[in-house]
Amino acid sequence: MEQDTDKRVALVLEGGGMRGMFTAGVLDVFLEQGFRGFSHIYGVSAGAINGANFKAGQVGRFCRDTLAARDNPAFMSLRSLALTGNVTGREFLYDTVNTRMDPFDCAAFNADPVPFTVVASDLTFGTAAYLEVADLPAQMDAVMASSSLPCLSEVVAYDGRRLLDGGTCDSVPVERALADGADELVVVLTQHRGYRKSEAYSLMGVARRLYGDYPYYLEALETRGARYNAQLDHVFELEAEGVAHVVAPSAPVELALMEEDGTKLLELYVDGRRMAAALLQSLGWEGNPTFH
Repeated sequence: MEQDTDKRVALVLEGGGMRGMFTAGVLDVFLEQGFRGFSHIYGVSAGAINGANFKAGQVGRFCRDTLAARDNPAFMSLRSLALTGNVTGREFLYDTVNTRMDPFDCAAFNADPVPFTVVASDLTFGTAAYLEVADLPAQMDAVMASSSLPCLSEVVAYDGRRLLDGGTCDSVPVERALADGADELVVVLTQHRGYRKSEAYSLMGVARRLYGDYPYYLEALETRGARYNAQLDHVFELEAEGVAHVVAPSAPVELALMEEDGTKLLELYVDGRRMAAALLQSLGWEGNPTFH
């Protein structure tokens, strides 16, 4: 496929917690190859964190921080959940890591002109909230909201809304990207192509106790599995039509929510690198293409 710089090519990043190691591998190859010229970036949950690192041009950041902190209870643990209400420690991730352990390059992020949208879920309406993020750290709460897991995180108040993880309402926002004017998409999934989600949400009983005042959000949680599976089918239809270029793990991903096995995490990162290199080669996109 020849590079066409007249096309608007958007980057769409699925979430998935520590499965974001696959996305990190993909994006690091893109950065190393100078492949940054997307028309728009969309990130959901861990995809929002990876997307921010990509926009800031910080190669390796998600990988090294995850490996360094994987067994630190302040990063992700039941202890953190019990003490703070958040399974992922917000103070550790957004303060200790971002400002001291491995500083996030806010200046580079803010200077990069590519629009960046993170996806959260609006509890009141049970619909996706598409949040434009152009100024960090001022808008870091939007990234936090996108990656705040239901039942395992505190609700984030942002811009007059009550928000949680975007995966509940729009896990892979390809339709939003197309509606915003993209001609083609690069879609990074964090599950193997054969994966399909169970249609029953395992924490539904807990969710009903926590979110009883938000019936539309509860409905979104109840229907997420079926909607996600239909969304994957649509992504692969777009791929067959040549609209989407999909990067996905080469084998089923078996990681715990709080995975501490560094070998498993590193293998997934390497798989992302390998699959990204294959995509760029197959499309003939090596060498700093820019899409308008």
